[in-house]
Amino acid sequence: MQTVTVQPSSVVTTTIVSQNNDWSTGICDCFDDMGSCLFASCCFQYFQCATVHDHGEFMCLPALDTSWFGYSPVVPPVSLALRTSIRERYKIRGSMCEDCLMLYCCLCCTWCQMAREIKRRKQPAYIVTAQTTTVTMPGQNVRYPAPSY
Repeated sequence: MQTVTVQPSSVVTTTIVSQNNDWSTGICDCFDDMGSCLFASCCFQYFQCATVHDHGEFMCLPALDTSWFGYSPVVPPVSLALRTSIRERYKIRGSMCEDCLMLYCCLCCTWCQMAREIKRRKQPAYIVTAQTTTVTMPGQNVRYPAPSY
C-alpha cells in the first residue's frame, strides 16, 4: 500500500469584510490612535498633508485651504472636499451638512477621524488556513513533494 501525504504550507484566502456604513471611530476617539492625534496636535499642517497623501490625493492640497493662512471661513473647503471624498469612497452614511458641522465643531478632531478611517480601510483582511490531504494508494509508502499553488 502506498500513502501520499500532501501538505501545502498554507492557503491564503482574501476575504472582503462587509462593514457597516458608519465611521469606524467617533470624532473624539483619539485613544484609538494616539500617534495620529499627537501628530495633528503638534504639526497640524503636516498631518493634513500626510492624510491627504494616504487618501491618494496630491500631498500639497491642504495648502489651498484658507485655514492655513489664518483666514478661516466657517468650513475650510479642502477639508470639506476630503471628508466628502472619504465618505463617498467607503460608502459611509452622512451628508455634507453633517460634514460641515463636524468640521466647524473641531477641525483637528475631524481630520484625526478621517486619518483613522483611511488607515483602517486600507488594512487588508486575510484569513490563513492550512489544509492536509491524504491519498491512499496500493503499493509502497512513498512521499511526494507538496504541489505548488
